Amino acid sequence: MADDHPHRAAARRWVDCAAADLPPDQALQNFEAAFAVLWQRANRTLSDVTLMAILDRVLYDATERFPMLSPLEIEPNGLRCTRLRAEAPALDPPRLLPALEFVIAEFLTVLGNLVAEILTPALHAELAEIAAEQAKEPVQPLSPAKEDEEGTP
Repeated sequence: MADDHPHRAAARRWVDCAAADLPPDQALQNFEAAFAVLWQRANRTLSDVTLMAILDRVLYDATERFPMLSPLEIEPNGLRCTRLRAEAPALDPPRLLPALEFVIAEFLTVLGNLVAEILTPALHAELAEIAAEQAKEPVQPLSPAKEDEEGTP
């Protein structure tokens, strides 16, 4: 069945681009970075206190559904995954990825409902941009031989 909810679809695209097929610690690192981008963009319009209250509600719902997320922490500048990343070796990716998707989708949904979807295009664009950046292969440093070949004589 196709998912026609735009926030869930945006979160699914992020998972597919930036977290699928990664070990849990890397998926969590990308999740934390993506969430930081969403937080910063929403923070242009909404206060830290408002965003923390929204995230508190989202995490309450998320931990009810996905207890493994209980180590996630809310801070004045966003979401921290430090304690959850410490548990990464024991996390099961087929269970983790839907949980991360849920948090992003719920955060977008609650924000959208609060501000009548005014921020939705910007938030979806930011999420797509960070997903594309995270999907790129890391840049490999040049070997010393290549540096000599490409450097000045």
